[in-house]
Amino acid sequence: MPNAAAETPQVADFEKSLDELEQLVVRMEQGELSLDDSLQSFERGIALYRTCQGALDQAKLRVSQLLDPAAPESARPFDPDVP
Repeated sequence: MPNAAAETPQVADFEKSLDELEQLVVRMEQGELSLDDSLQSFERGIALYRTCQGALDQAKLRVSQLLDPAAPESARPFDPDVP
């Protein structure tokens, strides 16, 4: 399964990016950063957010492909209550 091996680093990147983003938010919320540091932190936060969002979009696409390989755009989530 070559795709799973290729996507493993993306999952690790997501976890790392999300952790860094959470730490960045904590530092910014403390209000002890200079204006310049706040702007740099904000820029970094936007980059981290985009990295995380890209990883989530890829995961969503992969789930859709697993649910319906022939038409991933029309795949519906599994509902255990529907027979």
